[in-house]
Amino acid sequence: MKHFESVRSAFGMRLGLLGAALCVPALAQAQDELNSGDTAWMLVATVLVLFMTIPGLSLFYAGLVRSKNVLSVLMQCFTIVALASIIWVVCGYSLAFGVSEGQTEGVINLHSLVGNFDNAFLKNVTVDGLAGTYPETIFIMFQMTFFIITPALICGAFAERMKFSAVLIFTTLWLVLVYAPICHMAWSGEGALFHTWGVLDFAGGTVVHINAGIAALVACILVGKRNGYPQRAMPPHNMTMTVTGAGMLWVGWFGFNAGSELAADGTAGMAMLVTQLSTAAATLTWLGIEWVKHGKPSALGAATGAVAGLVAITPASGTAGPMGAIAIGVASGVICFLGATSIKRMGGYDDSLDAFGVHGIGGIVGAVLTGVFAAESLGGYGLAEGMTIGTQVIAQIKSILVTLVYSGVVSLILFKLIDLTIGLRVSEEAENQGLDLAEHGEEGYLL
Repeated sequence: MKHFESVRSAFGMRLGLLGAALCVPALAQAQDELNSGDTAWMLVATVLVLFMTIPGLSLFYAGLVRSKNVLSVLMQCFTIVALASIIWVVCGYSLAFGVSEGQTEGVINLHSLVGNFDNAFLKNVTVDGLAGTYPETIFIMFQMTFFIITPALICGAFAERMKFSAVLIFTTLWLVLVYAPICHMAWSGEGALFHTWGVLDFAGGTVVHINAGIAALVACILVGKRNGYPQRAMPPHNMTMTVTGAGMLWVGWFGFNAGSELAADGTAGMAMLVTQLSTAAATLTWLGIEWVKHGKPSALGAATGAVAGLVAITPASGTAGPMGAIAIGVASGVICFLGATSIKRMGGYDDSLDAFGVHGIGGIVGAVLTGVFAAESLGGYGLAEGMTIGTQVIAQIKSILVTLVYSGVVSLILFKLIDLTIGLRVSEEAENQGLDLAEHGEEGYLL
């Protein structure tokens, strides 16, 4: 099974073929030819992933908050799109995918953990430059959309109570100091830390979901609970908006997962199929649990279950088969339900929109089960070279732990520094008034 793990720019680009456990230069003669089919597909996939943040995630989150905070959530997501785009071209792309001569297979050093500034400001990017079979500019845009959505996911943890200025400062620092290194460890190919361990992460289980999830958990603990939580009910103000956003996420996720093959081929097709099956299985599982436990299935449960299934299949979408995808969907539906209900209650934290409960926990479930259902004996398309299910699962767990510890610790430091300088949280008066008026001087709804 051919699976393109990552593409690099001309200053050090390679393509990793995980199925064959072989790395070849991206600029090798066999790959350095423009393919119109791959180019067209990657253009579409890029648009789909951007569509996941605006409007998909924006509407999904906005509907879940109270009406006095709807614009604040939309503003956070919208502005992060703009902010992350600039950071990506200034230094993010170079730090995430920059490769130096010191990055060699089996050697764990600074080069295996983070890139460099050789391609800062995209100074080596040209209109004719290729990333394998399509323009490098498309790869830059495609990976930019991942860079955008990851910090936007974190916003769900501190919704309705964090200063807009603190959100922007944290996002800037976190993208450079956390996202870029984790992305490099996972996707920069031969010599990168996770690649050296034989980790399978097709579309961002560690890079996006676990990374954002643990930062979200740190955020909601440090910022503190919303005023009145959990004594006062704080139901979603507009479930129509949330379900609409969830539907957009579901559709956009095909670009996220199938697009991560970086080619219009059979693996992309299978990634699309297993994404659909996992999402369907998780949705039905969540609804079934609600039906049994509460007597009624809810639209909120359907939307949240769907996102849980999408999250969990992400790392496995290039290696799991259809039945494995259904199993992953069922597992994520059960475990993420517990994460968003029982575990959150036991932990006593206010993860407002279940960013950790769905993305953090769902990402962990998916990353571990990737090591199981990639096995050909279970309908998958191959473990990493020389791996058994046991050793593959161990490799997956190692990557999970590195992501949890690194992202968690650095996020903690960043939040603490921001709190000591400008403060993380709005005043009690502003929170009671609502962030729409207090932070932006506007109202989402005029009666």
